[in-house]
Amino acid sequence: MATQDASNPQPHESLHLFGTVGVCAATTLLATPLHGVLDPANIVMLFLLTVLLVAVRWGRRAAILASVLSVLLFDVFFVPPRFSLAVSDLQYLVTFAVMLATALTTSHFASALAQRAAEAEQRERQTLALYRLAQQLAGALTRQQAAELVLGFLREQLAVGACLLLPDETRRVLQPLAEVSALPIEPHLAQVAFESGQVVRSDSVQGLGLAALYLPLQAPMRLRGVLAVEHSLAASMEAATEQSLLAALASLLAVALERLHYVEVARESELRMLDERLRSSILSALSHDLRTPLTALVGLADSLFLIKPPLPAAALETAQALHERAAGMASLVGNLLDMARLNAGQVSLRKEWQPLEEVVGASLKLSAPVLAGLRVSTNLAPDLPWLEFDAVLLERVLCNLLENSAKYAPPGSVLSLAAQRVAEWVEVAVEDAGPGFQVGDPAELFAMFVRGERESGLSGTGLGLAICKAIVEAHGGTIVAGNRAQGGARVSFRLPVGEPPAWSDEEGA
Repeated sequence: MATQDASNPQPHESLHLFGTVGVCAATTLLATPLHGVLDPANIVMLFLLTVLLVAVRWGRRAAILASVLSVLLFDVFFVPPRFSLAVSDLQYLVTFAVMLATALTTSHFASALAQRAAEAEQRERQTLALYRLAQQLAGALTRQQAAELVLGFLREQLAVGACLLLPDETRRVLQPLAEVSALPIEPHLAQVAFESGQVVRSDSVQGLGLAALYLPLQAPMRLRGVLAVEHSLAASMEAATEQSLLAALASLLAVALERLHYVEVARESELRMLDERLRSSILSALSHDLRTPLTALVGLADSLFLIKPPLPAAALETAQALHERAAGMASLVGNLLDMARLNAGQVSLRKEWQPLEEVVGASLKLSAPVLAGLRVSTNLAPDLPWLEFDAVLLERVLCNLLENSAKYAPPGSVLSLAAQRVAEWVEVAVEDAGPGFQVGDPAELFAMFVRGERESGLSGTGLGLAICKAIVEAHGGTIVAGNRAQGGARVSFRLPVGEPPAWSDEEGA
């Protein structure tokens, strides 16, 4: 490589110098029989040709030696008096000066051209190697494979070691990919390169055997890590070819890491979708199979109350318990089926413009049995606008929220249901004086089969809030849950106000 030639002399350079002396001697022997036959100017051309060949073959140092030797040999063997450095005609001094200048100029341009040709050939090899590396990185399936390809490229092309550093989940700490390389690094320099996005080089750590060059892996979306390079390369980084090579290498690796990241994200998303689809299919199948026998069981329990003459009190009590258990199971199965349909997108909204008060009243009436023993406070703002919603589904939301609050509210406490307009939304909130939610992340409360109290002795499957979330979001709204400052739980949802159609006087009447 060019940089290695500049920093370390060629191992056979002394042989090249001896070869130069031999070639100049051979040229003298070849031209000696021509003395007296050819003009001295033509003999000078033979020596200039020798200098040119030496410059192309062995470089600048050998060419300079050949230039000086050619002048001396021409003076000694072909300028009278021969076999002496003396010059009888002063015009030959001009010949010597022109010959030396021409030889030096020719050797300079010839060696420079040879060096550029070698550099061009080296760049071509590196470009071809980068192209092959890009093809291999495009087919890499893991980060380990991508790192192994890049580290192998560095060993092959630059004969140096390297280490790949990737951020953890918090993107604050860089961790070496130990499966690929164990090159010692300086963590602070790597962190500086990662945070600044600039190349960091430190000559002070070279003697410690640590990586002294840290290249940030800048991908189109974000920084993907840092490539630490061995100090032996950092000492020869004056060559622009190696700088551009490392920059291109870091860019290829960054793009490959970003591609692998999004492939992993897509794979995880697909697995989650398949998991949700399978779970919804199982819930739907179980719900369909259980709904009919449970409905029949509820009907049979009700028929026991119609038997004439009436059954004994103990039997009626058993029938009542059977009816309640069967009704609870039927409600549970209904929730499962509704959740499966909502997740599958099979529920079509029958939205109409209507007042919210009617749905609130119907929900309180349906939830009256579970609200027994509680004081219900209703506070609906008088300026509530008409909203466009599916009355049946929104009634289900309110019933689920009221039932959920009634489960945990202490007997005789106040359960509050309020509605008000907030900017372009109508907010409906249900509050109770119970123990509140114990789940750390409020968003987890709306996941399926997650309950607000982990070890609650009350019945429930954790589907109520999940159903509420699906219905509210289907209406273009949002729902949140949390705890009140004075104690108890609070669940509120918002529905968009929208623009109701203009009605004529007859339609309004």
